[in-house]
Amino acid sequence: MFRKLRIRRNLLISVVTVCIAAASVTFYRSATAAGNDYESIELFTDVLAIVKKSYVEEVDTKKLIYGAINGMLTALDPHSSFMPPETYKEMKIETKGAFGGLGIEISIKDGLLTVISPIEDTPAFRAGVKSGDQILKIDDKFTKDLTIMDAVKRMRGEKGTKVTLTLMREGFDRPKEFAIVRDIIQVKSVKFKMLDDGYGYVRIAQFQEKTADDLQKALATLNENNKGKLRGLVLDLRNDPGGLLDQAVRVSETFLDEGKLVVYTEGREKDSQMRFSSRKGDKQANYPIVVLINSGSASASEIVAGALQDHKRAVVMGVQSFGKGSVQTIIPLSDNSGLRLTTARYFTPSGRSIQAKGITPDIVAEKMELASNEKKESMHLREKDLDNHFENDKKAQSTEKSDTLPLYKTDDQVKNDYQILRALDLLKGWEILKKVMVTAPQ
Repeated sequence: MFRKLRIRRNLLISVVTVCIAAASVTFYRSATAAGNDYESIELFTDVLAIVKKSYVEEVDTKKLIYGAINGMLTALDPHSSFMPPETYKEMKIETKGAFGGLGIEISIKDGLLTVISPIEDTPAFRAGVKSGDQILKIDDKFTKDLTIMDAVKRMRGEKGTKVTLTLMREGFDRPKEFAIVRDIIQVKSVKFKMLDDGYGYVRIAQFQEKTADDLQKALATLNENNKGKLRGLVLDLRNDPGGLLDQAVRVSETFLDEGKLVVYTEGREKDSQMRFSSRKGDKQANYPIVVLINSGSASASEIVAGALQDHKRAVVMGVQSFGKGSVQTIIPLSDNSGLRLTTARYFTPSGRSIQAKGITPDIVAEKMELASNEKKESMHLREKDLDNHFENDKKAQSTEKSDTLPLYKTDDQVKNDYQILRALDLLKGWEILKKVMVTAPQ
């Protein structure tokens, strides 16, 4: 979400002028009545003047100012940061879905650079980087004292070049190195497929400028493939690091009736106190939905999961989400640099703040590795496997399904994904229960 901000230019121009002239003491002594803020700024300009005059080497003023701003924002929270012109330009490209690098979303957790989630179908994802991994080194540089922006800059690079991440993960005896080749990251926000007769699957990898429009196209195709009406939907938000707030709202309102509150924000400024409700538009039929989340689901994906959960529009399944409940406003500055500033906290419709807590699933389903169909089949003993068993004389007339048929009419990737299968079973189970309830004697 972009917002232009009028900066108090007179004050900033005065500060910079005084810094360059090294005459800060005189200027700010005349402003002591303004209180502690001016005294603190005076201290800053004193230090700046001393560094400019006495440091062992001549230092560029803009470099010092950029460093001071970056340090100030780093002291606030893990998500506020300063973006020099080059970084700011890359960030704007990133929200459009194409950027260079490895394909991971990172944050600072417990003082350590930590992976929120790898973006699907990127070099980091294919190399096996996982949500929760701690990045100890980038090439030969320890990350302990790196800011997020410094870390991002080191991981970005030309396509085809290599970067080595040293990662620590729960279950590792010692840190391991992951050599990853950089690529141009083309993030496809929405992917979809049919899971089984009447049951659709939509995966949102990241909330970008066109995510809501792409979702509408995906749902239209799924409905068309099922004669105009889905029987159920799995909405997969696992390892979705978030993105644009307005897209989270638009995705949510696709499934919510007009007037339903999606999310609201609270901050110090009036502009940070907002309420977003579902508007008129193309709405999906009231088919059952299962939303999948995990520890890599953050920010915008948590807004969607929380809204659908609060309005009883979907069952949330998986494990606790990441817990990023703050809103960052992108503020363009005069020299084409940018400010990413935490300006508000967001709350789900029922008033829940998920900051540092996350969305709690209605049904906990841990990720599990499933055996292949061949291995599963070999684990079971049936009548046909016994010696001297006799054949079914009416085999040709039998209407029962053969044991060799798959339980799910979907691809191998889904068949080996325990959480998706749990979600699909829940949707199918609800359909069966409805039929049983209708036919059950009163």
